[in-house]
Amino acid sequence: MRERLGSARVDVDLPDDATVADLLGALEIAPRSCVAAINREYADPGDRIAPGDEVALVPPVSGGAPTVRVTGEPLDVAALSAAVRDPRAGAVVLFEGVTREVPELEYEAYAEMAAERIARIATEEAGRHGLCAVAVEHRTGTVPLGEPSVIVAASAPHRGEAFAGARAVIDRVKAEAPIWKVEVDGADRRRVEGTLPPV
Repeated sequence: MRERLGSARVDVDLPDDATVADLLGALEIAPRSCVAAINREYADPGDRIAPGDEVALVPPVSGGAPTVRVTGEPLDVAALSAAVRDPRAGAVVLFEGVTREVPELEYEAYAEMAAERIARIATEEAGRHGLCAVAVEHRTGTVPLGEPSVIVAASAPHRGEAFAGARAVIDRVKAEAPIWKVEVDGADRRRVEGTLPPV
């Protein structure tokens, strides 16, 4: 971020009631590509910034843990791509599962378990395929036609591993994560049948 902004410190004029999200917007930084720390404490996007506060922007830290999120918010392809960038990686693969054929899909999930299961899948497949990093986001709620409901990003030294790893992750997420969908077409609603996850 220091390199992108061209300086280790920048001054930004913000309104008195500005939040972390306002700051990221002013700097044109994708919200999920970093977290902010206000006066050396991690802060949520909605936290207020007071006059004189020192705000640090913290990109993903080292350690290799996958980035996983189950959310009701629209998904951000660019943020997931940024989350898996790595100096060791010569390939980054992005998979988007999008709503098709019906005006919208409705997703529901046992979100806490889904996030834990997806993180485990991502960690296991990263090790199996020699991936540098993996990030997965799955949306809940209503997803209109053409919008992504799930994104998998994987980086690896070579394209073969990146493609195979991303494919393995999405296949297992579809089979194992406790997430359900309903096809919605006007007044017609049809629950999409699935399979029981492996025990």
